[in-house]
Amino acid sequence: MKPTVAPFPTARLRRLRRTPALRALVRETTLAPSDFIWPLFVTDGVDAEEPIPSMPGVSRLTVDRVARAAKQAEALGIPAICIFPYTPQSARTADCAMAWDPDNIANRAIRAAKEAAPGVAVMTDIALDPYNIDGQDGFVEDGHIVNDRTVEALVKMALVQAECGADMLGPSDMMDGRIGAIRAALEEAGHQDVAILSYTAKYASAFYGPFRDAVGASGALKGDKTTYQMDPGNSDEALRLVQRDLAEGADMIMVKPGMAYLDICRRVKDAFGVPLFAYQVSGEYAMLTAAAQNGWLDREKVMLESLTAFKRAGCDGILTYFAPEAAELLGG
Repeated sequence: MKPTVAPFPTARLRRLRRTPALRALVRETTLAPSDFIWPLFVTDGVDAEEPIPSMPGVSRLTVDRVARAAKQAEALGIPAICIFPYTPQSARTADCAMAWDPDNIANRAIRAAKEAAPGVAVMTDIALDPYNIDGQDGFVEDGHIVNDRTVEALVKMALVQAECGADMLGPSDMMDGRIGAIRAALEEAGHQDVAILSYTAKYASAFYGPFRDAVGASGALKGDKTTYQMDPGNSDEALRLVQRDLAEGADMIMVKPGMAYLDICRRVKDAFGVPLFAYQVSGEYAMLTAAAQNGWLDREKVMLESLTAFKRAGCDGILTYFAPEAAELLGG
């Protein structure tokens, strides 16, 4: 049934836009610090940070500074952080063995963050690209990214991250069957309470460039990721992937990137009604930041407007590099 509206002048829709108080009373979509997951890049060293040129305002942090950021998140009302490791090309290998080393930099950061701010949820990334000499999310054999052998490695990563205290695991690799394999391994190992936030609809996007700079993968990547990440032209496929990942044990669903894929967010929420997140990825952050630096856009306004759009599209939360700035503006 289509909604009906009384004719003008009985219905003056501007009445409820007249003052900030009236607008607040009838606002359909609201934004709060509790909507954010704050992505953090971790690097070796002590009490230092390395600015990332393609992401102005974002830096790689040493483990002690990740712990400090976790405490900052807690103070701002941000409920979760997500840890991504920076790995130089010289430390990458074909066997990716560092990925499941309990003392790799990401796992050290998990432990430090949980010790510093136990109430802040720590999310991780599960994929081989930070450790792979080829820069791919999976093992490369004869020029092909192989699925099943990669899934075995991802399971090892997941178990170690759970042992280190991760609250949420974020498989971002897009290999088939990895959610079921990880969930089964977690159950068997006694980690049944560890949640999986699956990067279910992750597209082969050009918006990831600055992120690859941040984790040291830009020069490492050989080829592209189109054989396992989604085709940007596909929408129905995303729903099939969501259905599969939920059946395999995912607790939450991710759409990535965010701003160019809000239609996918809306379809997923309407079809499944499950906890849904989107990633406002590095390229989205960079283009808004660059435009603001050039005086072309109002940074605070476009930041909050873009984040509100995710909520309006059905997302329960957003991974965003704007998290601390937005949380502070929102009164966290």
